[in-house]
Amino acid sequence: MREQSLTVSVIIPCYNEEKNLERGVLDEVYQYLRQQDYSWEVIVANDGSTDDSPALVRQYIVDKDQFSFADLPHGGKPAAIRGGLERATGEVVLFTDMDQSTPIYELEKLLPWYKQGFDVVIGSRGTSREGFSLLRQVGSLVFRSMRSAFLLRGIRDTQCGFKLFRREPVLELFPKLQVFREEVPSGWKVTAYDVELLYLFERAGYSIREVEVEWENRDVSDTKGHSSELVRYMRESVSMSKQVLRVNVNRIKGLYDDVGR
Repeated sequence: MREQSLTVSVIIPCYNEEKNLERGVLDEVYQYLRQQDYSWEVIVANDGSTDDSPALVRQYIVDKDQFSFADLPHGGKPAAIRGGLERATGEVVLFTDMDQSTPIYELEKLLPWYKQGFDVVIGSRGTSREGFSLLRQVGSLVFRSMRSAFLLRGIRDTQCGFKLFRREPVLELFPKLQVFREEVPSGWKVTAYDVELLYLFERAGYSIREVEVEWENRDVSDTKGHSSELVRYMRESVSMSKQVLRVNVNRIKGLYDDVGR
């Protein structure tokens, strides 16, 4: 595959990212991509933000034809990504978080594996988790142990927000997520949709490669309704554990039996 023949669609979900936008994260993305030989587009998928995020995004992209803004009703992060996916035109699609805790230039580590034939190439934060508190590091270890007892035993880190997909299969599988059959969350909610999505890819027989990437917690947003770390940790841990267990229950019930190729 010639580099010039590749088109990458970058999808960035956005919910109350005012502080991250103010520190120039979109310019980091732009300055990197404009130097690449391949074609690219960036889709910022707004998830019903209630701060100044939409205005800041529109202001930044006004003179950048390769950026687009999808202003969506609030539905949670998976819904925002789905809205971005429906607008993507690239051969491959990169999911990346607005805070750029994994910098956009780490795409250089993922693309070679795609070119070798992998359908999914996911970033992995390894075990150090720079910027994680001790509480978060312990919680992450517990979550990984619990999740791998049921699903995706060959994957260390399902929750890194930096993932590359071949567009056709992700367009097919993403709408099958059971999260879209749940009540729309109010405000910011951490989800484990990644576990279900990767399980669907594994079940369908697609190839997945995990690649360790640079990661440091750079999220400075203060408009997502954050509570104290302990309260947030407990709430998120319970929610994500329930979601992983739900995927396993759905698997046992046969709700994924139509997934295959």
